[in-house]
Amino acid sequence: MIDEYLAALEDPARTRLAELQNLVREELPEATEAIKWGSPAFVHPRGTILLAISAHKAHANFTVTPSAKEAFADELEGLETGKGSVKLPYDTPMPEDLLRRMARHRLAEFEQDGVNWM
Repeated sequence: MIDEYLAALEDPARTRLAELQNLVREELPEATEAIKWGSPAFVHPRGTILLAISAHKAHANFTVTPSAKEAFADELEGLETGKGSVKLPYDTPMPEDLLRRMARHRLAEFEQDGVNWM
């Protein structure tokens, strides 16, 4: 499903979303991929959305829960964020290490603390 979403995009959005997809697959190998609310999402085997990614005109979004985003507030300074999202402009390098840690945090937040999707 996500592959179809990516195929409909043009670069640089397609490239950035493919990078995000690969990153999340590496960090959350048990998650399944689905389209939720029109965006690629990664779903825990128990059915809860762990995170979502999406393409926009000038940036991609990496979206976790607000609590998972807040856990990294200090490191997110300088990046534009939303309720649970981080904007990743296409013309700047992706903070890969930070996003990997956010994905792992979101998994632990769900499995250990029972934090569901928004």
